[in-house]
Amino acid sequence: MLGMEEWMEVRDLKRQGHSIKNICRLTSYSRNTVRKILREAGPDRGARKKRRSKLDEYKAYLKKRYEETGLSAVRLVEEIRGMGFTGSVDIVRRYLKELDSARFPAVATVRFETPPGEQSQVDWTEAGSFLDASGVKRKVHAFVMLLSFSRMLYVEFTLGMRIGELIRCHQNAFEYFGGWTHSILYDNMAQVRLPSGRLNPLMRDFLTYHGIALKTHRPYRPRTKGKVERTIRYLKDNFLKGREFADLADLQLQGTRWQEEVANRRDHGTTKQRPIDLFGDEKLVLLDSVPRYCLSLRHDRTVSADGFVQIAGSRYSVPPERVGQRVIVEQGEQRVVVRAGEIIIAEHERARRAGECVADPVHVAQMWKLSLARQEVPSKPPERLLFQKVESTPLAVYEEVLR
Repeated sequence: MLGMEEWMEVRDLKRQGHSIKNICRLTSYSRNTVRKILREAGPDRGARKKRRSKLDEYKAYLKKRYEETGLSAVRLVEEIRGMGFTGSVDIVRRYLKELDSARFPAVATVRFETPPGEQSQVDWTEAGSFLDASGVKRKVHAFVMLLSFSRMLYVEFTLGMRIGELIRCHQNAFEYFGGWTHSILYDNMAQVRLPSGRLNPLMRDFLTYHGIALKTHRPYRPRTKGKVERTIRYLKDNFLKGREFADLADLQLQGTRWQEEVANRRDHGTTKQRPIDLFGDEKLVLLDSVPRYCLSLRHDRTVSADGFVQIAGSRYSVPPERVGQRVIVEQGEQRVVVRAGEIIIAEHERARRAGECVADPVHVAQMWKLSLARQEVPSKPPERLLFQKVESTPLAVYEEVLR
């Protein structure tokens, strides 16, 4: 008599579209047995003796390998087939679920599905390391963008995770998809949200330019962007584990091939459809709707004696204690950020035209106090220096690392 496990195996194979002939071949059951299982509403409850499972002799090996490596059922089946296993991958999947349920009790999570073109999710993950030409060990990171509706995937491998690298990866993903979604969901990565909770000004500039709403999940609730989290686990299990590569270019070539031939053409576990097929229904903002974003032009400048730096014909104020110092000015499409090393010391809206003077009243007032201390100027600053009002922000908020 067949037990619950054998009954479920046959029903699962039928649900996946296998014919009775194929089910017989995969399970070694007779046609009559298979037909009987498919007619029954459930296994025979009167069965006294449970039939030995094809997986029994491999369970110890699978448990050890799974706990050591976390390999997927597909990868593990490849290994035990060489040891003589003739059953289906579904038996292995169910066994791995049993192992997981014993180690990790289930947590209830409400799954949210998004309409076409509404949202994508982005995250980083470590992807191993290699020795470069000079013998230095280089750590590799994987940038992952997933379209929430179709589950269409873009993966790019990088040697860093700084803000410039993040923006460049976004641009490459947009080109791959032919556009972008109306919003993007991130975790609270330092490249997006600074330690104080403020959004990174350059990232905000980039997304605002494209009309993209920036969203971050609630702190300590990464499951709210579970789609990309599950995709990263899939990337690690199905592609990265056991992968060897010579350098970054070799890894990217292998990754692109896997992305095109496997990830975007598999039947997705949730949608039950291939991402490449659902992608045709995505309603993305088209790539040519705005000119390509000019990735933050960086310039070295020396702060002038009156506390300004000049770029593209316009002048921008900085804290007066930086007079005479070398700083880096980063010019985005809508924002200008001034840094001293890795510290943001000033942030301004970009001048509307060449020749403008963009001054933060806080900087002007501080410069005036220093000047008064030296008895170099009258007690009140001339009104013309305060002609342009900008948001006044305490200097403490600038003491954050731009990563």
